[in-house]
Amino acid sequence: MAKKEFQAESKKLMDMMINSIYTNKEIFLRELISNASDAIDKLYYKSLTDTSVGMNKGDFRILITRDKDNRILTIEDNGIGMTKEELEQNLGTIAHSGSLDFKKDNKDENIDIIGQFGVGFYSSFMVADKVTVISKAYGSDEAWQWESSGVDGYEMTPAEKDTAGTQIILHIKPNTDTDNYDNFLDEYGIVAIVKKYSDYVRYPIQMERQHERQKPEPDPKPEDYKPEWETYTELETLNSMVPIWKKQKSEVTDEEYATFYKDKFADYSDPARVIVSRTEGTANYNALLFVPSHRPYDFYTKDYEKGLALYASGVLIMEKCADLLPDYFSFVKGIVDSQDLSLNISREMLQKDNQLKLIHNALEKKIKNELHAMLANDRAKYEEFWKEFGRQIKFGAYSDYGMHAELLRDLLLFWSAKEQKMVTLQEYIDKMPAEQKYIYFAAGDSTDRLAKLPSAELVLDKGYDVLLLTEDVDEFCLQILRTYPRKDAEGKDGTVEFKNVNSGDLGLETDEEKKAAEDATAENKSLFDAMKDALDGKVKEVKVSTRLKDHPVCLSADGPLSIEMEKVLSKQPGSEGVKSDKVLELNVNHPVFAVLKAAQEAGDTDKVKKYSALLYAQAQLIEGLPVDDPAAYAEAVCSLMK
Repeated sequence: MAKKEFQAESKKLMDMMINSIYTNKEIFLRELISNASDAIDKLYYKSLTDTSVGMNKGDFRILITRDKDNRILTIEDNGIGMTKEELEQNLGTIAHSGSLDFKKDNKDENIDIIGQFGVGFYSSFMVADKVTVISKAYGSDEAWQWESSGVDGYEMTPAEKDTAGTQIILHIKPNTDTDNYDNFLDEYGIVAIVKKYSDYVRYPIQMERQHERQKPEPDPKPEDYKPEWETYTELETLNSMVPIWKKQKSEVTDEEYATFYKDKFADYSDPARVIVSRTEGTANYNALLFVPSHRPYDFYTKDYEKGLALYASGVLIMEKCADLLPDYFSFVKGIVDSQDLSLNISREMLQKDNQLKLIHNALEKKIKNELHAMLANDRAKYEEFWKEFGRQIKFGAYSDYGMHAELLRDLLLFWSAKEQKMVTLQEYIDKMPAEQKYIYFAAGDSTDRLAKLPSAELVLDKGYDVLLLTEDVDEFCLQILRTYPRKDAEGKDGTVEFKNVNSGDLGLETDEEKKAAEDATAENKSLFDAMKDALDGKVKEVKVSTRLKDHPVCLSADGPLSIEMEKVLSKQPGSEGVKSDKVLELNVNHPVFAVLKAAQEAGDTDKVKKYSALLYAQAQLIEGLPVDDPAAYAEAVCSLMK
């Protein structure tokens, strides 16, 4: 029979489809198995209403056979088969999908057809230099053969086949310097591909496999008898067929979930949380998610890949689909299986798929709710989770200009100086005295040092709590939140602001105390101006403090950028010019102030300069900041001790 050209599409389309849409050659087997499953589905659904079919679900199977010597791989099904016209329509026209036509013609929502895009069959040309299809349609007396070597067209000839179904015979290409095609004829290679992509296809995928067994021992057994072994072949089912995520949660034990997680995601520990989600409506999917009990070694490196395994009706289409998870939940592992996604689509198309966006949004809310449930019902486990992944949640609240801050704020934990334990923001609010104006926090390197800051001690002495922040992202996280909900004394909704204890007005002083400090600052203006000049631009202002009791000096920040934020930002490339406006605050009741005042009145400008440098360095030490010139600081201390 004369060779026919492919209808409607060009050689360029075939070449693009083979070489661009599928970049991973082993995908071909997934596609052919999925097509076989669809063909079986069609006959199975027909058998439900047509008793003459004479087959039940247990009679169907997909058979893989290998002929390594002749480099032939065959995939065969006993599904509905194709007539001559269907062969030409489905295989002679690139991108025509018989499965999609079937689904459109059968509106039953329970009909779940995997492949609907219509190009999957042609992925076989990535590994085969010739493809032969022999098919006999159910109810037909004729079988037909379709054969092609690729873009040059195809031939149709009559064939012999006893039963309905389809055989796809691939003539596997020889190896090249870059591609090992032998893997697609190797027993273990095929098993690995089936387990990876098609383990949950609902019909058995079978193949003859070789095993060894010991031959029966003779009776009587000679004294010098040595066991003998023989090789035999056995037809085995390669796939498990029933996905664990499609079972009801009541049918699966915690141990089974943990075993599945550890096997699937190569972890040695049980997950901290198992999340099962099933949704029908605008987005139809099953999801089985796991919150790990510890972070991967590469979690905070550029090598870590987030994403969930994405399945379409039990068939893997992407091992790590990053679009299903927001970055702040990137630690979550798991599987999403949707029957609404087309199987034969590339990564680029997936990124634009509206169903993915719907699933992403639903999973985001589900994960957040599950974490909140863990926080409420198993505090110890949540705090262990927080040690591993809390930093990622805080980054999520801060990133994207705080777009997700409201979603994540109730998951945040910080160390309470008063409670001496981790608390949520809501727990802090619940214990705030009615007169307290702010949520106070201090940021630095250690909770012990922060609790001893003069300003933190002042807040604690008032009976108010201070959140002690020790990670570089912490203050940025609270700054982006700005406020937290709080009901007023009358029960009306309101908000309360966050306040760094080293910022300006802490709202603790009375009007009289503020007035006294302002008067004392004005009274000592000449001294403070001299100190400011002596510090050569290191501080914006020198003034009398109302926040100091026992300490002689402290630093505070004037403006939105705190001293701690400056310290963090200064380490970032391109941020060398970042600077907070520092204010040096003095305790006029401390003996050192009397010495300074006496030096100024005596006209000893050199002593004023030395004391200014000393006090500034001392304030830096109290705040845990690096001293600008340690040698000069030591010299000043030694000089003043003489």
